[in-house]
Amino acid sequence: MDLLLWRHAEAEEGEDDLKRRLTERGEKQAQAMGAWIRQHQPKDMRIIVSPAVRTRQTAEALNLPFETIRKIGPEACVSELIAASGWPHAKGSVLIVGHQPSLGRMASLLLAGQESEWSIKKGALWWLSNRVRRNETQTVLRAVIPAELLD
Repeated sequence: MDLLLWRHAEAEEGEDDLKRRLTERGEKQAQAMGAWIRQHQPKDMRIIVSPAVRTRQTAEALNLPFETIRKIGPEACVSELIAASGWPHAKGSVLIVGHQPSLGRMASLLLAGQESEWSIKKGALWWLSNRVRRNETQTVLRAVIPAELLD
């Protein structure tokens, strides 16, 4: 299974967290990363997105259908992200468009075996996959791409 973790692009400040929109810079970040993902996307990719406006706007840059899941919103815990994605047994691949700190905590759990405060920058993509070697399941880091590299 491939698992792509895409943190929403830069967003405006605001009182109502779920209604915050992307900034002009955030829109550019989302478009650049969206183009990169479309060019490199794994087969059978399911896209799941937080209900926050900024994550939906980020996902819209892909021009692909996506599913909004309330449980992976800004306050989500890692277990909710794992359940929503089906890691590590889902067929095909899953792209989560979500938030810090849950995306960073998920990456640390899958790669280092424990939840830690890892930071995924705004607009960045982390691509993980799993494999079995010598009867042991392993998580492999395939790519980490900050939005700035795509400008």
